Amino acid sequence: MPDFQQSPLDPSWQRVLGAEFDKPYMQNLAAFLATEKAAGKVIFPPEPLVFNAFNHTPFEQVRVVIIGQDPYHGEGQAHGLSFSVPEGIKPPPSLVNIFKEIESDLGVAMSGLGDLTPWANQGVLLLNAMLTVEQANAGSHQKKGWEAFTDAAIAALNAEREGLVFLLWGGYAQKKCKAIDQTKHLVLQSAHPSPLSVYRGFYGSKPFSQINQYLTARGQTPIQWQF
Repeated sequence: MPDFQQSPLDPSWQRVLGAEFDKPYMQNLAAFLATEKAAGKVIFPPEPLVFNAFNHTPFEQVRVVIIGQDPYHGEGQAHGLSFSVPEGIKPPPSLVNIFKEIESDLGVAMSGLGDLTPWANQGVLLLNAMLTVEQANAGSHQKKGWEAFTDAAIAALNAEREGLVFLLWGGYAQKKCKAIDQTKHLVLQSAHPSPLSVYRGFYGSKPFSQINQYLTARGQTPIQWQF
């Protein structure tokens, strides 16, 4: 798990990331995941959803990038979109805090549903730095190769696109800032929405209105954050 050569990847992303699959780091990552699976370890998200973020938001349609760390590690939570959980799964605390900030920032009421697919379908790339994790073991797939793959995705967006918004919450995501040309793109940084840091600058940061103001100024349709 997974056979990367057989994993479905949107053609637009295959164009910019296809060469990564032939590099030693990705071959080593595939071998690591296969070994973990053979040892009976449960890996999230399910294999068909590993590249879900890319498949919901084609390269040319990306307008906003929200970078997370690694997938949720609880049963049924991870489905390949950062901060999102499938329909029917209770939103984790960080996502609840994101919704609270949207309500405060935009003066709207959120439904409480945790599936962020409506954002992905509007051009919000919900990208975790690691695309897999072992059940009940947060951070277990760090430094296995995923970071290089997702760095390549960010580098391609930075180089080939302009006028994107990168939303970097917390120190881990903010390390990606050095790879982003801020003369071409808008970078918004704040504390992470987790309960441990939400009062250190996430609440009141108003990223959602700032994103829509930026997009509108560039003649684009704003993101409909409310659902």
